[in-house]
Amino acid sequence: MRNPKIVFIGAGSVVFTQGLLADLLAYPELHAARIVLHDIDPERLRVAEAVAHRIAAERGARPEITAEPDRKIALDGADFAINMIQVGGHDATVTDFEIPARYGLRQTIADTIGVGGVFRALRTFPVLDAIAADMAAVCPDALLLNYTNPMAMNVWYLSGKVRNVVGLCHSVYWTMQGLAELVAVPYDEITYLAAGVNHQAWVLRFERDGENLYDRLDAAVERDAELRRRVRVEMYRRLGHYPTETSEHSAEYVSWLLRHDAEIDRLRIPVGDYVGISAENVREYERTREAVRTGAELPVEGTGEYAPQIIHSMVTGTPRVVYGNVVNDGLISNLPPGCVVEVPCAVDGSGVRPTRVGALPPQLAALNRTYVSVNELTVRAALEGRPEYVRHAVMVDPNASATLSLDAIWRMCDDLTKAHGDLLPAELRTTLVS
Repeated sequence: MRNPKIVFIGAGSVVFTQGLLADLLAYPELHAARIVLHDIDPERLRVAEAVAHRIAAERGARPEITAEPDRKIALDGADFAINMIQVGGHDATVTDFEIPARYGLRQTIADTIGVGGVFRALRTFPVLDAIAADMAAVCPDALLLNYTNPMAMNVWYLSGKVRNVVGLCHSVYWTMQGLAELVAVPYDEITYLAAGVNHQAWVLRFERDGENLYDRLDAAVERDAELRRRVRVEMYRRLGHYPTETSEHSAEYVSWLLRHDAEIDRLRIPVGDYVGISAENVREYERTREAVRTGAELPVEGTGEYAPQIIHSMVTGTPRVVYGNVVNDGLISNLPPGCVVEVPCAVDGSGVRPTRVGALPPQLAALNRTYVSVNELTVRAALEGRPEYVRHAVMVDPNASATLSLDAIWRMCDDLTKAHGDLLPAELRTTLVS
């Protein structure tokens, strides 16, 4: 594959686009790639294009860079499409926090499961339908690399609509970087295996030259009381395997923590954290826009993300292993077939091939199955036009079900339905209580 065409959908996520471009253009073999930037916001698209040209110049690369506001034209003949949209932007994120908070429901990130994850998915699905239709028409064989959350729900929804799709998340990579640091072993000397579902996968093996590095982690936890005040360390101590997502994320996927003031204090759980992160993302974009306007220095660092690695491997044949979110076709034997799981994937010139992991330890699979149930009900709500399934998904969610009454869950879903309005699939805009 010579000079691949790579399309960025949602390129107005300028800071993330910067990092991916820096990674892509760090590979000499991709210096002549055809890069097409697409976004529905004209100003953000202009900023993304200007930044892309700067990064190319800094890397000594000469890619063909274009900005295209029409998504179908942008995708025409694509080899790879990278999806990073956020439907509704910061305002919708604030809504996903503020309405549940009125009911007494605490969230931290609200982008994976929980009521925030459910409604983020429902806002995203109509746009995924449009992307899938465009790809079917103009680039049916392209590989769609999805970064948009909720990852598992979005990939599940796309799985019957797009021929080739892999969901990508940096949580496994950065978890292992952090664990290597905790046990004082260089990252490039460790070997590991992780598997589960996105944002709730588990480190099944953690070694160096046959040494079980979990023993070193146990010693570090034993001597450091502050480590024991992390949610993911608490989960590791109780479940026997370290979770691959941050404490902020992990806290809201279980029933034991956010309803208890004492646990929030003991484990230092930052309730509502993502509202601030989202606002900072907006400010970061504004700083980037100003740097482009004034010609000020714009330092850009690589991110270590998987999409550039996959593209490089498929273009050059270089073998790699990355972690991907893919349909469970016997990959994890004690999770439901057809759901979306996160497993290691081999990549080379022939494409992306998921690895069969087998059975997870039963306590880990039990937690993952609850997560998968929220996913399934949300996806089926959209595919079958069943608004009651939206409520059922939130009823099954561990955090919501541990905190709210059934009536409160249904009324909260009605309020969110009204607030998000036309962003939701037409069949799901019905309120069922009020």
